Amino acid sequence: MGAALGWGALAASSLVIGVLLAFVRQWSPVAIGLILAFGAGALISAVSLELAEEGIAVGSPAAVGIGLALGALTYFIADGLIARHDKPAPGTSGGGSGTSLALGSFLDGVPEQAVLGIGLAGGDPVSVALLVAIFVSNLPEGIGAGVDMQAGGMARGQILKLFLAVGVVCTLSSGAGYAIADSISGDFQAGVNGFAAGALLVMLIDSMIPESREKARRPAGLLAVVGFAVATALSNL
Repeated sequence: MGAALGWGALAASSLVIGVLLAFVRQWSPVAIGLILAFGAGALISAVSLELAEEGIAVGSPAAVGIGLALGALTYFIADGLIARHDKPAPGTSGGGSGTSLALGSFLDGVPEQAVLGIGLAGGDPVSVALLVAIFVSNLPEGIGAGVDMQAGGMARGQILKLFLAVGVVCTLSSGAGYAIADSISGDFQAGVNGFAAGALLVMLIDSMIPESREKARRPAGLLAVVGFAVATALSNL
């Protein structure tokens, strides 16, 4: 259990580090767009190789499909509820997209790290490449969310508390996955993988990719391919 919590905390810390990086300097809109584009590409790789493919490997395609639908609907409904109360400040890009990134990080991180704990309970070794891939995808989310939330008028302390809370819940998810590993089926784990993938896909299409394109313009597509290539290479080490 201790090892699962430790590895979970290490993986979750990447989001908090990303938020802190958002605070240490002024980020131009173009820089944020390029960072988000890179992160989007890395997350597409994660959806394809670490979530959907691995889910099918441990369970049935139907279980992954059900998880995809539930994850997508959960993000869609929750983001819609947040959007009603998260209005951008005049003259800014607003905190809405930043909150959407935070929500996506939460809905992805909880099931993803539960799967990490399940794997540790089953005796699987922790992949350094996987941890690096998580950092590669989470850091841009944290930076982009931190910058957008500041632009929307949220105080730095509030932003940091929010992402610390997300990190703590994700860490506890690793321990929970470890604790329940002996009592779950392969289809359940496949559904968990699918849930994370579904939430991520909706977040990518609704928030991360449009914002990266708006801020970085045409180079956003190139950086997304670079992010995809880097994350794919790391997942196959």
